[in-house]
Amino acid sequence: MIAGRIRSWFGRHHAPRFTGLEILKYIGPGLLVTVGFIDPGNWAANVAAGAGYGYSLLWMVTLSTIMLIVLQHNAAHLGIATGLCLSEAAVKHMRPTTAHTLLGSAMLAAVATALAELLGAAIALNMLFGLPIWLGAFLTAGFVAWMLYSNAYRRVEKVIISFVSLIGLAFIYELTLVSVPWGEAARAWVTPCLPAGSIPIVMSVLGAVVMPHNLFLHSEVIQSRQWNLKDRSVIRRQLRYEFVDTLFSMLVGWGINSAMILVAAATFFAQHTPVDQLEQAQAMLRPMLGDAAAVVFALALLMAGLASSVTAGMAGGSIFAGLFSEPFDIKDAHSRLGVALTLVPAALLIAFIASPFQGLVVSQICLSVQLPLTIYLQFRLTASHAVMGEYANTAWHNLVLGLISVVVVGLNLLLLRDILGG
Repeated sequence: MIAGRIRSWFGRHHAPRFTGLEILKYIGPGLLVTVGFIDPGNWAANVAAGAGYGYSLLWMVTLSTIMLIVLQHNAAHLGIATGLCLSEAAVKHMRPTTAHTLLGSAMLAAVATALAELLGAAIALNMLFGLPIWLGAFLTAGFVAWMLYSNAYRRVEKVIISFVSLIGLAFIYELTLVSVPWGEAARAWVTPCLPAGSIPIVMSVLGAVVMPHNLFLHSEVIQSRQWNLKDRSVIRRQLRYEFVDTLFSMLVGWGINSAMILVAAATFFAQHTPVDQLEQAQAMLRPMLGDAAAVVFALALLMAGLASSVTAGMAGGSIFAGLFSEPFDIKDAHSRLGVALTLVPAALLIAFIASPFQGLVVSQICLSVQLPLTIYLQFRLTASHAVMGEYANTAWHNLVLGLISVVVVGLNLLLLRDILGG
């Protein structure tokens, strides 16, 4: 029965033949999105989780990734079936006040995301070359703007997939240098635990993995291929292949996020060493694991910051263009303005941040607070037959999305209680 329901999520017809060359045609959008949840905000959240609580919060990476797979697939489902991204669909099918309020909050989330990405790259430049944080942030913003304003989708996809691969290799290398109690880690991956004082870190991990702007970005990248203009068999085949792309990409992200916590737990928590700066983490890695590990840490952080800044800018451009019922097109004035409205305020805000590490963690908490609004928007659209036609969510889909909403709202209420109690 359960297996049947799972199959119904992917489509009601027989499964396609997953030949190597066929699958490769569909790989790309998921990996483009993946870099968004291995960004500097994730680094800060995961280092804080591992250094402060050892392996005990690994379960949150697992839970967040499961939720992310469902939500990303559902967002892509909208793009494939309708040819609209989340932002365009909201403007077309919802009341203007509701749509603009939800999309306005999503733009703020994109700015918070870009802040974390630019800040992370700036911290890496400071580690490698001693550049001031503000200067590194502005240099990164300029480089990212150049990439976005001068490159097409597919060129950006290739660059970012390369970055994802290098970041993954960097953490595989880091893992070979530490001793991990794999039995304890395996239990922690599937055993929920909330140590005293851990709720803000739990929420930062949630916001770092299930990022609102990524849901908008995935629907945008998928709809740019205009599968909805094909016949029904092509749409259904694409829906199935897209899930393979999403599942593979999200599992890559799960592995990298888990590796961050594992390295932090095995080095800092094991030595009873608190960490409140990424620079501090890098400096401590040098005597513990050697110069090479510290340099790899900084280079991987730089790649994560650059790549995720690009996706944050694309997401902001997509959300803003959608307000005018337009798809993302970097040659269009609304998309270009949306990218600028995402990157410029984020770069300017960095000048007022006293603690870069805390700025990263708080930015991820902000994303987790906005997340229920984006889930509501997505739920409302994909459950509607007026929007999705025959591809609208089934009752089983809606139940799963409803459970995810309850978990996210419940965690936000725990955070509120923690803040008020503190």
